[in-house]
Amino acid sequence: MKKILGILGLLIFVCVITAINNPKFLLANNIEQLLHRTALFGIISLGAAFVIMTGGIDLSIGSVIGLTGSLMPLLLVEKHWSVPGTIAFVGSLSLVIGLAHGLLITKLKIQPFIVTLCGLLLYRGLARWITEDSNLRFGSDYPGLMWYVKSKLEIGLPVAIPVPAIIFLILAILSWIFLNRTIWGRHLMALGRNEQAARFSGIATDRLTILAYVFCAGLAGLGGVLFALDQNTVQPSAHGNFYELYAIAAAVLGGCSLRGGEGSIIGVAIGAALLRVLYNAIIMADIPSQLDFAIIGMVILGGVIADELIKRYAARKRLQAARMQSTKE
Repeated sequence: MKKILGILGLLIFVCVITAINNPKFLLANNIEQLLHRTALFGIISLGAAFVIMTGGIDLSIGSVIGLTGSLMPLLLVEKHWSVPGTIAFVGSLSLVIGLAHGLLITKLKIQPFIVTLCGLLLYRGLARWITEDSNLRFGSDYPGLMWYVKSKLEIGLPVAIPVPAIIFLILAILSWIFLNRTIWGRHLMALGRNEQAARFSGIATDRLTILAYVFCAGLAGLGGVLFALDQNTVQPSAHGNFYELYAIAAAVLGGCSLRGGEGSIIGVAIGAALLRVLYNAIIMADIPSQLDFAIIGMVILGGVIADELIKRYAARKRLQAARMQSTKE
């Protein structure tokens, strides 16, 4: 809870400073856009969080987004597939990718870093080869699909709620229920803390690891479709580039430890929001766009350093309290 409050406080601080610096930050249109982009990045961050909680990592998220996002307009527009058939194929492909990652990691004992790094290269190369590295567009022939990224729900508030935000909210609630209200969620955390101890306790560690990677790749596939529809134009060489870093950063900022065994769905949502607000603040402050990654990187590093220092301080206090207690006894 302390981590969540800390990242929430940082988010509020950045919002206040940005609003003071540029009042346009509080305009309804800007807030709706923030909700929209936060939701899209939040969806892929949920998947990254589950993998990180197991003590793993997935570097292929951006390339899965690039592959699935490129296949959508290719199959719909150029190959004339049906919408249900295209979605079923793209969704199945992303799940198979996650299954392959999980099996390679659990059965062949290959390090997650190596497996997903190879995936990062493989899926990007496939996307460029299949599409012949050409830009693809949906055009205006798919209003039903566009509704999921372009529409907003008016619910009586000054700000309309983008549909992607509703999708993200549903996924976040389901993820929270799984993690906090089911035995599998507790087993997932135990796996991340100590895989060997979890296995000796009778936990099906391999199944949980595979499930985490399937979930991550599935959400990356969904993200690829939504990002493609949102942009309407897909460039295979660039679609989804570095998005895995945003997803991992949002998860880590939200309290997920790269050592595994720690994490919060609420924290991940706040972490994703913080990254998008920071990006928005940089634009509104007229800071050169070349410094975007540098500033976001410094903020992430600062947050991680602060978290580590707080952990060490708390550990020292607990040790001192334990020594004083033993001395009294």
